[in-house]
Amino acid sequence: MIRFGLLGCGRIAKRHSDLLGGNHIDGATIVAVCDTVRSRADAIASKFGVPAFHDMDDFLSRKDIDAVAVLTPSGMHPAHVIACAKAGKHVVVEKPMALRLQDADDMIRACDEAGVKLFVVKQNRFNVPVVKARDALEAGRFGRLILGTVRVRWCRDQAYYDQDAWRGTWAYDGGVLSNQASHHVDMLEWFFGDVVSVHARAVTALAKIEAEDTAVATLKFRNGALGIIEATTAVRPTDLEGSLSILGEKGTVEIAGFAVNQIRHWRFVDESPSDKDVIEKFSVNPPNVYGFGHQAYYRHVIDCLMNQRAALVDGLEGRKSLELISALYESIETGVEVPLRFAPRLGRLGVVP
Repeated sequence: MIRFGLLGCGRIAKRHSDLLGGNHIDGATIVAVCDTVRSRADAIASKFGVPAFHDMDDFLSRKDIDAVAVLTPSGMHPAHVIACAKAGKHVVVEKPMALRLQDADDMIRACDEAGVKLFVVKQNRFNVPVVKARDALEAGRFGRLILGTVRVRWCRDQAYYDQDAWRGTWAYDGGVLSNQASHHVDMLEWFFGDVVSVHARAVTALAKIEAEDTAVATLKFRNGALGIIEATTAVRPTDLEGSLSILGEKGTVEIAGFAVNQIRHWRFVDESPSDKDVIEKFSVNPPNVYGFGHQAYYRHVIDCLMNQRAALVDGLEGRKSLELISALYESIETGVEVPLRFAPRLGRLGVVP
């Protein structure tokens, strides 16, 4: 049994606590929770009959905590993950793992030095339609990839941002790209591979926040494919969609719904007998934008911890999408195309004269 502590008892903690404390994940349970806001910690602790802590050091000193789910504001993730690692706890950290690449590097190093595992929450990779599309990709059914797009058209009104002072701030949250769309940015990179460069624009259209609530971007992938990101929390009055489109020379798949949960199009040049049933069999209807992926994600975490398996999204993998998000923000600030990888031009190493 892997015994979890929850660090941070805000909005997303309900999802994590219900799964871990409600006997939905074999081999996992909650043993303690912690939040500086006493009412939040006490509410979850009372629901699952576990102790509540309001001081992180006291919380981390418990010997019965094997792993900690870090569910605090994004800007606080680095300090909290590093503290967990130094306390000898495995770490599951919500997206994005950090807001700065240097912080991500420090988190990875701390976990490596402490000999603990670091998992970054990217639950959409475990969505049933996404898994099916990934299988098709690995089987080569798309052929050469041509174009990938993600669309995040969600509603986050002012009341949402006013729930907590950190929401929409540069220091602790960022905007739609770093928060709501970070899962979808990860999806695009996971399917299409390394990004060469990006060009992005953003505005703060409706919300009274520091960061952006609406952004668009174009991407160039190393394999020659192009990508498009469209992300906004300015849809009114309700969420519209969270989708992924994969276009290749031999096939097209679009996964839509409001949580990348419904296969809208599944078409391949070389048809398989099972293709006609894919849309019906591999679409799901979750009750909210979190989807059903968290449950499969935690099962994966437990498997990794108990059987010493490699994580699908470890610190290095989580850093990749953060690097892409950082490049998007750099392009927004500078107005120019931003490269993601260093390309040597003047170095003579390996160059034949």
